[in-house]
Amino acid sequence: MITPDLALAMLINRTSDFYTANPPVYMTYVEHTHVSAPTLGRAQDIDRSIAVRVADNLAVMKDLPNGQQRVGQAFPIVAYFNPFSNFKFSYFANLKRVDITLDRGTPFFLNIPAADPGVNVVVPYNSYWAARFATDSTAAAAHLLIDPTPRVQQGLYPSEVIEDGSTKLPSRIQMRVAGASDEMFSLDYAVMQGHWVITHGTFSQTMHVAFLTYKIVADVTFKDITFSSEPPDPRLAGAPTPAASAVPSP
Repeated sequence: MITPDLALAMLINRTSDFYTANPPVYMTYVEHTHVSAPTLGRAQDIDRSIAVRVADNLAVMKDLPNGQQRVGQAFPIVAYFNPFSNFKFSYFANLKRVDITLDRGTPFFLNIPAADPGVNVVVPYNSYWAARFATDSTAAAAHLLIDPTPRVQQGLYPSEVIEDGSTKLPSRIQMRVAGASDEMFSLDYAVMQGHWVITHGTFSQTMHVAFLTYKIVADVTFKDITFSSEPPDPRLAGAPTPAASAVPSP
């Protein structure tokens, strides 16, 4: 059985290959966001229809059933996103609004030693992420738990990755922040019509406002996902803002 750090590196490369090779041009879907503050006993629902030009995340959004329309970054995040990348992410939520900013980055491609018949054992080493297999992990579908090494002082890292045995791509990726923050987001994936897309996400963080400390949880479901090569809304026509192409990571 391969080592967990090698299994993670192979899964990252496989994911980045598939993600880069199979982007949809346009997506439409309905998203349902449930925002709650359990300790305050309060909650709010946000429902929107989304039409998005995937290359630059330009979206036309409408509050359901018959609410306001707006154009901007897909809310709360675009359903086509690879966390194995140098992305930028910020999150703020309360019961009046949810602000999530996502700048998708260049997908990672990790260097893996080529097979050498003269070598009996290869031990890859990741100096940033220490991976281990969960007890339910199998050769057909890896379940990896990951801790940051002492070299990681801050920033997001993948804390859990579950592989889909049929697609060989992640079915779940959980991201946490190194250090004292409890900020976390978890994304569930499925392959639909040849595209690896998000179907569900959870975002949570403890907020400190004035004299209050409370945890906010935003649970997001994406449904009725469709793909097209033509703009579903005329406001999405035209050339997208150029995006960075995938290159090997240092």
